[in-house]
Amino acid sequence: MFYLEEIRTQKQEEAFIELPVRLYKDCPYWIRPLNQDIRNVFNPEKNPCFKQGECERWMLKNEAGEYVGRVAAFVNGKTCGLDKYKVGQMGFFECVDDREAAFMLFDCCRKWLEARGMEAMEGPVNFGERIEWWGLLIDGFEQYPNYAMPYTHSYYVKFFEEYGFRDFFKQYTYRTKLVMDSLAPIVVWKADRLLKNPDYSVFTYREIGMRKAIDSLLDVYNKAWNLEVHGVDGITREQVVTIYKSLRPIIDKDLIYFAYYKEQPIGFFLMFPEINQAIRHLKGRMDLCGMLKFLYYRHVKKIDVALGQLFGVVPEFQGKGVEAAMIKRFCEKIVEKNSCYKYLEMNWVGDFNPQMMHLMEYLSATAVKTHVTYRKLFRDDIEFVRSVDK
Repeated sequence: MFYLEEIRTQKQEEAFIELPVRLYKDCPYWIRPLNQDIRNVFNPEKNPCFKQGECERWMLKNEAGEYVGRVAAFVNGKTCGLDKYKVGQMGFFECVDDREAAFMLFDCCRKWLEARGMEAMEGPVNFGERIEWWGLLIDGFEQYPNYAMPYTHSYYVKFFEEYGFRDFFKQYTYRTKLVMDSLAPIVVWKADRLLKNPDYSVFTYREIGMRKAIDSLLDVYNKAWNLEVHGVDGITREQVVTIYKSLRPIIDKDLIYFAYYKEQPIGFFLMFPEINQAIRHLKGRMDLCGMLKFLYYRHVKKIDVALGQLFGVVPEFQGKGVEAAMIKRFCEKIVEKNSCYKYLEMNWVGDFNPQMMHLMEYLSATAVKTHVTYRKLFRDDIEFVRSVDK
């Protein structure tokens, strides 16, 4: 027998944070996320999704009064109506290996979403941007998770699929060694051909400065993605500045690249040090002690993985070699400076993006982790179509 509790108290909030610590205590690859990163998702003052959406969380207890599961359900007002049917979302699912317990958590999400007019639920995902806490790990359980990406038990897969969730799209994490020999000859050729044209140029964040970097990011992002096609909302200058301020402690100015055509920004390649190599030592806390540990592992022990977070080229310049030019410039910079970075991991390459998957082949990169975004339809008369087939 299991009992559901809506999270209303500080004690329940702490239980929501601490449950995974117990569930993964024997797993050498799980990295505890920062407590504050999780709390911020559910804080209306920190998460702008609350302006046009709502969220509920539950904890699950067994008969002995022990917490054995957790989950969250949410409606994002900006994205729930992009399909022909309304899609709610669920995420932050954690559970002991018990089918009844897992299905009880799924059921409570479904009932809550149906009561708000939703006709399907997507999960496990984030109440926010796709680049964080998105998807269920189905392959790569012997790899450390990337920062702000889920590492989940392998038995979760059977829970989702037996409940009726279906694979909506896959997200791959690719890994390659950072040496010039990793670049396929076609990448080098495309990059050299493009940069022989004086109208094209590639610069690092360090070379152009904060103001121009923010202007360029804002311009390219809002041209390269749009809500209707990609389910990604545009960003404002205020949001970019806020993100910059929050990321300032981890930014490496030689890991962020911008491409220009006649001085107009046409692409960017955003990478950051893979800070989970430091966060794994913090036990979820970025207090004074945590900050000192973070600085030690960030700057003294050194991080050897660069994590590619976002790669964007405005539509009219895609396929011209802009991507190749930024990647080649990055590899040259790493070799030139004898950098501490030995590997590049490209996070969040969707199976609906064959162009990016093809680019990974050019980098001699292999998929080392796979996450799935599942979707569960609430009615039999709704046709299920994978994202890649839309």
